[in-house]
Amino acid sequence: MSTITPEIVAEHGLNEEEYARILNALGREPNINELGIFSVMWSEHCSYKSSRRHLATLPTEAPWVICGPGENAGVIDIGDGQTAIFKMESHNHPSYIEPYQGAATGVGGILRDVFTMGARPVANLNALRFGSPDHPKTRHLLSGVVAGIGGYGNCVGIATVAGQTDFDPAYDGNILVNAMTVGTADADKVFYSAAAGMGNPVVYVGSKTGRDGIHGATMASAEFDDDSEEKRPTVQVGDPFTEKLLIEACLELMAGDSIVAIQDMGAAGLTSSSVEMASKGEVGIELNLDEVPQREENMTPYEMMLSESQERMLMVLEPGREEEAHAIFRKWDLDFAVIGKVTDTNHLTLLHGGEVVGDIPIGPLVDDAPNYDRPHDVKPAAIAAERPDVPAPTELGATLHQMMGSPNLSSRRWIWEQYDHQVMGDTVVLPGGDAGVVRVHGTDKALASVTDCTPRYCYADPVEGGKQAVAETYRNISAVGATPLAITNCLNFGNPEKPEIMGQFVGCIQGMGEACKALDYPVVSGNVSLYNETNGIAILPTPVIGGVGLMQDYKKLVRIALQNDGDSIYILGDTGGHLYQSIYAKVIQDIHVGPAPRVDLAQEKAHSAFVRGQIEDGTLTACHDVADGGTLVALAEMAMAGGKGITLDHEGDHGFWFGEDQGRYILVTSNGAALEAAASEANLSLTKLGRVGGDSLLGQSIDGLKQANEDWMPGYMAAV
Repeated sequence: MSTITPEIVAEHGLNEEEYARILNALGREPNINELGIFSVMWSEHCSYKSSRRHLATLPTEAPWVICGPGENAGVIDIGDGQTAIFKMESHNHPSYIEPYQGAATGVGGILRDVFTMGARPVANLNALRFGSPDHPKTRHLLSGVVAGIGGYGNCVGIATVAGQTDFDPAYDGNILVNAMTVGTADADKVFYSAAAGMGNPVVYVGSKTGRDGIHGATMASAEFDDDSEEKRPTVQVGDPFTEKLLIEACLELMAGDSIVAIQDMGAAGLTSSSVEMASKGEVGIELNLDEVPQREENMTPYEMMLSESQERMLMVLEPGREEEAHAIFRKWDLDFAVIGKVTDTNHLTLLHGGEVVGDIPIGPLVDDAPNYDRPHDVKPAAIAAERPDVPAPTELGATLHQMMGSPNLSSRRWIWEQYDHQVMGDTVVLPGGDAGVVRVHGTDKALASVTDCTPRYCYADPVEGGKQAVAETYRNISAVGATPLAITNCLNFGNPEKPEIMGQFVGCIQGMGEACKALDYPVVSGNVSLYNETNGIAILPTPVIGGVGLMQDYKKLVRIALQNDGDSIYILGDTGGHLYQSIYAKVIQDIHVGPAPRVDLAQEKAHSAFVRGQIEDGTLTACHDVADGGTLVALAEMAMAGGKGITLDHEGDHGFWFGEDQGRYILVTSNGAALEAAASEANLSLTKLGRVGGDSLLGQSIDGLKQANEDWMPGYMAAV
């Protein structure tokens, strides 16, 4: 075995101090297989070495939380012996290098995280960030990512029900592709990953192992440079048809009692799955790599352990149940191999060609991995201190028309029409509303889910931005009538070795934690993606939140579309006219400075509870939270969705109509007196704006607004 040189150590993303820790843990020099295993397990992607001390401050418990962070996905109780299981993950770097396969395998990986727990996936969501529409690569990246998400999700047969897509020059060199899956399982059929039972067989199932994806976890933990496209071999290749077979085979086996533990082979492949199972079970695992199904000849132990080939699972079975399990996987035409056993050594031991080619104590790989307290400076960005005047537009209606046709407010129909959003027949609300809603199969219950983040707020003020990302998911779920229960997250930031970037991360975590505590809305799973920068230029801080809520009766839900002529339109919540960091300020006035809007968490909770109560009572005919673009944009979206105009009675300046003050909802009702009385009794601010009717809004025809809104993206994608 060749000597490990400093150059080889550096190529594996390890610094001198970390290599010294490896020498101390082993009491000797590692061989190349062991070095590769340490490199991936100690990567940011797998070890969270820059973030886990801060993640530990987030609230993760509630009476309805069955399993919080630490497993493949989070699990919450939704009553009647049923659970919702969900998580979100990033596939940013691979999607920039190879957009179709990067996005497709991101979807495949998050699906496996969820069905590994015993859940049948019922909904996919995503959160996408691209560079400026003017950048020469943006159109290519958008096309490839959307095709990859649709190609994989559609073939597997999981509805894509909601998402978020934004453009900003900060993502020119480093797009973000975050994928989320929600599944359901019976509470007595949730599976975990802790290996147990000395001598129990360790079984490999799914696709064969190839050389794709080697060093994928390490690549995800490094910055990009001008040569990053040469890293295409580290991008995995997905096969959604095999994934569908794998889902069905695993769920069939899970219906019995032969599985002791099960783990998806995700980032770092066979390495992370075996190490995590051993660590959680406080046992050892011995693997005979000669038995690993391989699709390429002469694969080395290093390649087999670090490959990130897709559609693979690792499981521990009860002794004597191997043939029973093998029969199921044979029926589904999938590979099945007994490749090892559980041991009492607390080591990962690798055999190949009759020799021991790796022997590492589990502790140093997981519990003793580096845990850095990186320097950080949590404070608003310098731009937040600037407060220039934000001029009024020449004409409100014409400005609204311009905004509705701008890149970040335009319709995403071109995207979601490429996704199958109705497969399985349980989708209740199509993409384009406040939250995706999927019926819990065979019941009247429904799960509402959404992804949200406003990176420009997070950049201006990380703490307020972190609060706002959580609060907006809470509002979106409440706006359809569901009770928000828990969140997952995908925390996308630049290089944590820079104090200003680490400050953004710590500040956003602080804000998220405050919001989760105030709203009784715990974190049950998540993912951190760092080093999202190219040639030293970082993305905006982007802590994407995925929220999940529950409706007891989906037939009571309310949508954003206006329903009835003559209905009264109100806004719940005070409007102070906060124009800084608004779409209006940026798009219309080219003003990119000023503070983020403040988030009043007590008000968020009170307003959301009121809205849910009014929906439960049947008072509202339409509801929409006020977010990007402010009140006038929210009204336009409701008018376009319902094909009905609005007559405004309220007099307001441009701050009232375009300001992005938080915690507000547009409420529409046929019984204004009842709504006003309820708001008065609750001591909440309710202002009447106007009524439904006609075919225009501020002199702009609804058809014209809709055309401007829906034409931008197809026109952009069709341009040469």
